[in-house]
Amino acid sequence: MSQLASRGAVSSGNTEAMIKNFEKRFGLDKPIHEQYLRYLWNFARFDFGFSVAFFPTQVRDIIAQALPWTLVLVTISSLIYMFLGMALGALVAWPGASGIFKLLFPPVMSLSAIPYYLVGIALINFLAFQLDWFPLGGGYKIGTSPEWSLAFIQDAAHHAILPALSIILVSIGFSAIGMRGMMVTTQGEDYMLLAEAKGTKPWRLFAWYGVRNAMLPQVTSFALTLGQVVSGVILVEVVFSYPGIGTSLLQAIRAFDYTLLYGIVYLVILSIALATLILDLIYPRIDPRINYSART
Repeated sequence: MSQLASRGAVSSGNTEAMIKNFEKRFGLDKPIHEQYLRYLWNFARFDFGFSVAFFPTQVRDIIAQALPWTLVLVTISSLIYMFLGMALGALVAWPGASGIFKLLFPPVMSLSAIPYYLVGIALINFLAFQLDWFPLGGGYKIGTSPEWSLAFIQDAAHHAILPALSIILVSIGFSAIGMRGMMVTTQGEDYMLLAEAKGTKPWRLFAWYGVRNAMLPQVTSFALTLGQVVSGVILVEVVFSYPGIGTSLLQAIRAFDYTLLYGIVYLVILSIALATLILDLIYPRIDPRINYSART
C-alpha cells in the first residue's frame, strides 16, 4: 500500500509539473488581457501557436501543407467555370449562334441548384466507382509523397479532375445566366448599332463589342460570390478526401482543435479579402473607363 501511495504521489507531482509546463508554453499563466493582446499580436504575425491534436506541430505548418492544394483547386476551377459560363451565356443570347447552345442552357441552369457536395458524390458514383475512370478520392496515389516531378503532377491533376468538375458544373450556371442578361442589354446599345451599320464583321462585333463590355459585371459578380465558392470547395474537399484546407478543417472540428480551427478560418477570410482586392486593382485593366487616380 505504501508503494502504491508513493507512486500516486509521484504521478500527481508529474501531472502538476506537466500542467504548469503547458500553461507556461501556451501563455495561460498570464492575465487575461495579456493573453488577448498576445493572441492578437501572434495572429498579425501569422503565428497561430501549436495544434492541440497534432502537438507539437504548429498550426501554420499544417496550413502551409494544405493551403496550396486548395488554392490550385479554387483558382483553376474558378477560371474554367467563369470562361465557360461567360462563353455559354454570350452564345445563347447572340442571334447568330448555333441552337445547340440554347439546348445546353436549361440543364446547366438546373445543375446550379444542386449543392457542390451532392454533385461530387454523384461523380464519384458514376465516373469513379462504376466506370473506374478516376480515383475515388485523395490528392495522389497512396504510398507516394509530394514532390516536384512530372509524374507526381500528372497524378495530382488526375485526382483533382473530379473535385474541380463538381465545382465547375454547379457554378457555370450562375455565370451563364448573368452573361446572357448582359449580352441582351449590350445588343441594344448605340455603339453596337453603329458598329453593325459600319459593316463590322459578325465575329468582331460579337467578341470586341458585345462580350468585352458584357463581361465587366461578371468580374464583380465573381468577387461577390467568391466566399460561396470557397465554402463549396471546402465541402468538396471533405467529400473527396482532398488534402486541402477542407480536410484539415474537418480534422480540427472532430478533434476540437480550436487553434487549428481559428487559424484556418482566419486564413480563409484573409484570402477572400485579398482576392477581392486583386480584382478591384485589375478592374481598370479590363475597363479603361475606370480610373482610381485622384481627379482635380
